[in-house]
Amino acid sequence: MRSRTVQQPAVERSEGDRRAVELREAVAQLQRELEEYPADLRDRGVAEEALGKLDAAAREREPSVPKLQRSLLLIAATVGSVSALTAGLHALRAAVDRFSAPGG
Repeated sequence: MRSRTVQQPAVERSEGDRRAVELREAVAQLQRELEEYPADLRDRGVAEEALGKLDAAAREREPSVPKLQRSLLLIAATVGSVSALTAGLHALRAAVDRFSAPGG
């Protein structure tokens, strides 16, 4: 029996894929900023766990928008008052918001 190689057509990135990539990048950015933040944060573990959930959700085919928003809310509640993490938090919010935007 001969083996045939079937060449798969190139797959264009969909809008959903771009949103997921942007979410994963925003998660990674905030994770780096949180790791570099020297002060003790009482709920750092909560933020890290929620970031992990967002990263996992970004890898899903159809992430649940309410779950994305819940994770974002937990992160904002735990690190939202830390000015050094503001840029990363804003990027994360923008990435999550793209999933709930009309035509998303």
